[in-house]
Amino acid sequence: MAEHAFAQTDNSGANEESLRMVSATPIGNEPVSDEELRPHVLDGFIGQPTLKAQLQLFLDAARKREVPPDHILLAGPPGLGKTTLAMIVANELGVPIRVTSGPAIQHAGDLASILSSLDAGEVLFIDEIHRLPRAAEELLYIAMEDFRVDVMVGKGPGATSIPLTLPRFTVIGATTREGMLPSPLRARFGFTAHLDFYPKEELEKLIERSASVLGVNLSAGAAAQLAMRSRGTPRIANRLLRRVRDWAVVHDLDTVSPDDVCEALALYQIDIEGLDRLDIAVLNAIVRHFNGGPVGLNNLSAMVGEESETVETVCEPYLVREGFLIRTPKGRVATAKAWEHLGLKPQDDVSKLF
Repeated sequence: MAEHAFAQTDNSGANEESLRMVSATPIGNEPVSDEELRPHVLDGFIGQPTLKAQLQLFLDAARKREVPPDHILLAGPPGLGKTTLAMIVANELGVPIRVTSGPAIQHAGDLASILSSLDAGEVLFIDEIHRLPRAAEELLYIAMEDFRVDVMVGKGPGATSIPLTLPRFTVIGATTREGMLPSPLRARFGFTAHLDFYPKEELEKLIERSASVLGVNLSAGAAAQLAMRSRGTPRIANRLLRRVRDWAVVHDLDTVSPDDVCEALALYQIDIEGLDRLDIAVLNAIVRHFNGGPVGLNNLSAMVGEESETVETVCEPYLVREGFLIRTPKGRVATAKAWEHLGLKPQDDVSKLF
């Protein structure tokens, strides 16, 4: 199932993120949708082996007890498979799934309407659950724990509360910012699954599976080239695979070689480390104009012509995670790896800069 079209972005940085090829943010449906690329059973889900084993045991126990499982929280960066796992849980249990998102629920009444329409055993998937309004969160506390909602009738001193009993159901919440979840809400989830970035070997397997679905014939080594540029994220891997497919169609290629992958993605300015134009611009600014740093965020954003929020939320997380950039109290510092990636020799020992 595709991501909700009405899910709003957090800020202008998120809007910028959604326009990048190496973004993990959904950018709309393609002729072959995400739904067709997603596995429908847990055995077909590639990667996250520990999480899969835990979830399999969790679901098997619920099936043997013949009761809906406890509520599930899926936490991790965007694009790692939280929505896919929610669909798999519903499919494995053989029950319907209702899909909504935190930004789509504007008032507690919106959530009450959804909850009151659930059938016994049904799964309610709430994406970006950390963005629920406070009133809706408090309503959800009672619904998850006591399986009831209190409906207010009337206004002012004459208002009365009518308790409405709900059938037992399962909430699956997905969040990219677990720390923003209130403790009372987090405590009501019986199972919390943390999704990690994928190693290149698992991404290769995922790319080969997606290529077979898309009808792309990859030669030996082509999937590895794609995996190296995918930032450890399945959604990015599938997006890049689609662009390579476009390259193959335009150039009438029956088989896509590693060189074809390199040429296709070079057109989109994505290098072997998965860095795109904006990432390289940030590193170039720090290294060439500020001698490797430290440099303040405002100066850096002015140099690359982007909002500071875009640089901080869109570029820096991956650059820091991959060891190209260090955040220090004095500002941003480019590491030796960043200098080498740009084909330059570090002029200073970066350890002396902070």
